[in-house]
Amino acid sequence: MPGLGTIINVVAIAIAGVLGMAGGKLVNERLQDGLVKASGVCVLFIGMAGALQGMLAVEDGMTGDVSILATKSVLDFIIILVMTCSLGKGSAFSAIPVGLFQGSVTALALFIKPFMTDAALAGLSSVGSILIFCVGVNLVWDTKLRVANMLPAVIIAPLLTFLPLGLW
Repeated sequence: MPGLGTIINVVAIAIAGVLGMAGGKLVNERLQDGLVKASGVCVLFIGMAGALQGMLAVEDGMTGDVSILATKSVLDFIIILVMTCSLGKGSAFSAIPVGLFQGSVTALALFIKPFMTDAALAGLSSVGSILIFCVGVNLVWDTKLRVANMLPAVIIAPLLTFLPLGLW
């Protein structure tokens, strides 16, 4: 069922927020930092694996495969749990924009699926994997790569594959 991955992710974020509010005092700052860094390393490996294996971040909409979003749900659960412990209950409300954004991406994937070529999917996969890797870099090394500013590349890369080869 397309969209199931988004539902799983939103529920995971909401549950993590509730648990973070209830047990926030139990997760000390050192443990919080370790959990975020460990999640970041996982995100780095997911980004690398995606680049090597051609995984798509839009597989929920394209094929109904929720495995990538289920994995993301586990990582989001940990990160939101930590963020709720340190920053407060507002972190739990990130479930709303995640649901809207991921749901929109899934709906868009369903719409564009008939138009996507193998080359366009490869471009999308490559750029998406690079962006996922950048998120991991931010988590592990506490840097500020502005991944959201790079999101237009997810649209541009597949579009470029439709240009005649002589133009680029």
